[in-house]
Amino acid sequence: MNYPLNTLGLAHRFIAEKVKRGAFCIDATCGRGRDTAFLCSLCGESGKVLAFDIQEEAVKSTKALLEKEGHANAEVILDCHSHMDAYAKAGTVDAIMFNFGWLPVGDHAKFSQPETSIRAIEKGLALLKTGGVMSLCIYYGKETGFAERDAILSYLKTVDPSVFTVITAQFTNRKGEVPIPVFLLKKT
Repeated sequence: MNYPLNTLGLAHRFIAEKVKRGAFCIDATCGRGRDTAFLCSLCGESGKVLAFDIQEEAVKSTKALLEKEGHANAEVILDCHSHMDAYAKAGTVDAIMFNFGWLPVGDHAKFSQPETSIRAIEKGLALLKTGGVMSLCIYYGKETGFAERDAILSYLKTVDPSVFTVITAQFTNRKGEVPIPVFLLKKT
């Protein structure tokens, strides 16, 4: 597959290298459903995807895209990503994707918050199985400001290096508030 050289393209490439047919994945922030559909195609009919969003518009949009593309292996849940541990058991998830910020082509007054986002990352890390992966696409600036970006980046410095590898990338030669891709791999 050909992935664009942007934050989301890098996240897709990273996730695709690890997710195989039959995998169990989570789209922690389903938005318009593109990552949910991507995960569904990776894990196939024998796999399962849970997708979360707090906005009913996002849930409806995701369900419509999945139906249009013929993906029947996803459950789309109207709930905060910080509650994902109520839907999955520790050590069972192959991959988790996050996009922080606001719903694309949606209400920019509604966006993810540092407190629930960090709680969701923590819970997601506990859900990952050994060899499991997580991607974070951190969109910031404009309406959301920089608080969530700064809080997430600070939190990631505290993640146990004996259990997880955390890689934060930066597009050094791009101007403006360029989204930040982060990749996590559970080693043990």
